[in-house]
Amino acid sequence: MNEQFASTQIDAPARHRVVTNRLLVFFALLYVVEGVGQVGGLIAQPLSYFLKEVHGWTPLQVTAYLAIFNFPWIIKPLYGAFSDFVPLFGYRRKSYLLVANVCAIAGFFWITQLAAPSQLVWALQLTAYAMAISSTVCGAVLVENGQRLGESGRFVNQQWLWFNLAAMIASILGGQLAQRLPPTSALHTAAAIVAVAPLAVLFGTIFLISERKARMDVVALRGTFGGVVAAFKKRELWFVGMFLFLYYFSPGLSTPLYYVMTDNLKFSQGYIGILGSLASAGWIVGALFYRRLFDAMSTKRFLQLSIALGTITTAAYLLLYNETSAAIISFCSGFAAMLATVATVTLAADYCPQRSEGFTFAVMMSLINLATASADIVGSFFFQHLFNHHLPPLVLISAAFTAFAFLLVPLLRLGDKRQGQPVGAMPAGGPETGHVVRGVVGD
Repeated sequence: MNEQFASTQIDAPARHRVVTNRLLVFFALLYVVEGVGQVGGLIAQPLSYFLKEVHGWTPLQVTAYLAIFNFPWIIKPLYGAFSDFVPLFGYRRKSYLLVANVCAIAGFFWITQLAAPSQLVWALQLTAYAMAISSTVCGAVLVENGQRLGESGRFVNQQWLWFNLAAMIASILGGQLAQRLPPTSALHTAAAIVAVAPLAVLFGTIFLISERKARMDVVALRGTFGGVVAAFKKRELWFVGMFLFLYYFSPGLSTPLYYVMTDNLKFSQGYIGILGSLASAGWIVGALFYRRLFDAMSTKRFLQLSIALGTITTAAYLLLYNETSAAIISFCSGFAAMLATVATVTLAADYCPQRSEGFTFAVMMSLINLATASADIVGSFFFQHLFNHHLPPLVLISAAFTAFAFLLVPLLRLGDKRQGQPVGAMPAGGPETGHVVRGVVGD
């Protein structure tokens, strides 16, 4: 009996390592696919090039067309709710992942047969829904296993690392396709390449994830719905949601920049792809430096730092005049964007109440997606109709909107709250007391 118990004790760490490593491989596979498979991934530059060159679309038309594909990411809470409480073929995670990625494969192969924007929109929409559902369900897998194994930090780092490595490669390859092939051929080739990628997720879902069969949990669904209703009656949650929306509602530069680089600065499509990879490299460096330089900062100070860096890097586009300046600004913008993402996503996670953590967090992320999509349309409208295709005025307005977030930080009443400290784990006095309880919610 004692020998059997000792054997179990010895095997437990080994089993932990095996399960953790399998999940790390799965997250790497899925986020590589997400990095290349989103509409903003490998297909992004060939698609913009195709719409601009073949159909003569303006920046506002291109941005409005691309904004359609943000809607599937705005309604992510619906996917999370269905996956949590409505098993598909007996599984809450695996079945959804398999169906979503099969749909993604079908959607991308469908794109290879189309050339009219009115037809492409349906195929692209299918891929956008598939990627959004896959991402949401993978997030649920990450949270469940991260809490169970105590490895959430490693899993999140895996996500950012592989997503941005994939985004780097996708940017370079997308630029080369746009430069070396006719616009329609570049779009179809990019879609054909991406169509193969979800096969990796199918493999990972089948062989790397262990999941027991489940039934619809009506009682848990009712309890969680009550938690959601109670959560949204809390004033501080509304303040956080308002802050996140306004923080990200900064008139977008991405499509106007693409037109300026192509038409005014005469950058090659290949070099524009390299600039995208440099921005992703900035994200990766920001992630690597985070634990050493920024992890110990309070939430308030880190938010203020991210706002300052975002304002500076946005204003730096006033200095854009050649390939070298574009490379430096792109890298710095990626670095600042990584810090802004960590600061705001951590803030959202810290304010998610018990019993509705997953749904509330998805709502917060949807607010960010909605703000970003709306801001991109506003930025392109200003660029085309107010500023007559001049970039500097749009840069100044975008930087001013980012700086405005400074005025919103005091409304959050963060005090000395450390990053990652759930608000529910704080003393009754709240963040402004300056005292932090380092226990875990529910202890």
